Amino acid sequence: MRLELVMDWMSRDVVTAVPTLGILDADALMREHNIRRLPVVDNGRLVGIVTYGDIREARPSAATSLSTWEMNYLLANLNLAEVMTKAPIAISPAATIGEAADLMLTNQISGLPVVDGDGRLVGIITESDIFHMVVHQWRQSVEDNAPTPYTHYDGK
Repeated sequence: MRLELVMDWMSRDVVTAVPTLGILDADALMREHNIRRLPVVDNGRLVGIVTYGDIREARPSAATSLSTWEMNYLLANLNLAEVMTKAPIAISPAATIGEAADLMLTNQISGLPVVDGDGRLVGIITESDIFHMVVHQWRQSVEDNAPTPYTHYDGK
């Protein structure tokens, strides 16, 4: 099997936000682009990341005593700098897919911003990108009449 690199499977056209973007605008942006994570950049450098879960957790509970007007006011004044994960785990474009998958599994996260040596965001790699790679390689092996698959257990 060929050693696969992050740069070959990452998404390059990344939707980003700035730390001052309001949480409601970030929520709308993520829905519009059908994404679950939003890298936060300042002058092109990665400073944080916000997930759909972060935005959901920032919302008041349905059991709150706040009125709808009060909840909307609070949310309208909340920006990404207040809810983002600062200095998120990131990976180099020259790293292997195995390294990316290991980082994701170890840290229980589903995506990694990809940054160059200067900390500039150049892409994002997600579980979906890795699944695309696996399916691509599986289809290639079917076409090449690959031998019986390797099993990592003894069947007991």
